Amino acid sequence: MNSDKIILGIDPGTTIMGFGLIKVVKKKMHFLQLNELQLKKYDDHYLKLKLIFERTVELIDTYKPDHIAIEAPFFGKNVQSMLKLGRAQGVAMAAGLSREIPITEYSPKKIKMAITGNGNASKEQVAKMLQSLLNLKELPKNLDSTDGLAAAVCHFYNSGRVQIGKSYTGWSAFVKQNEGRIKK
Repeated sequence: MNSDKIILGIDPGTTIMGFGLIKVVKKKMHFLQLNELQLKKYDDHYLKLKLIFERTVELIDTYKPDHIAIEAPFFGKNVQSMLKLGRAQGVAMAAGLSREIPITEYSPKKIKMAITGNGNASKEQVAKMLQSLLNLKELPKNLDSTDGLAAAVCHFYNSGRVQIGKSYTGWSAFVKQNEGRIKK
């Protein structure tokens, strides 16, 4: 990875969207920010999606990331939850693609493995390891923001390796890599 790059990590969700940013200077990562978008107070799912899109665009326009790393939804038993989570992820991805920022998806296990060495680590273990790696003074109450930060750090650790996940550089690349999903 070249020096002076900014990576935005996103943990998508329709209750809380966590995000974190790191800056890479001469192959060393530096903490920029972590925070969350609270969506619990909104009942309208479409309003939540709009807010996710707007906040992601705002982060992109403010920090000018060179790459977005996003946590892929894990497969659960509740189909409705999966659908909502997939929509949240899609909206965050669309925000990045609208600004032509390359996006890479990472599974939760891959992120946990990159940070802790254990793909089954708890959110608390991931947060504590990030605190140590990035010299964070304190951890947030909700760990969704550290999950977003973990996605960014995972991308830093995996940069320069052979294809590590699904990666898109724009709408045309996304369409080309997903031709089977497009109705004609």
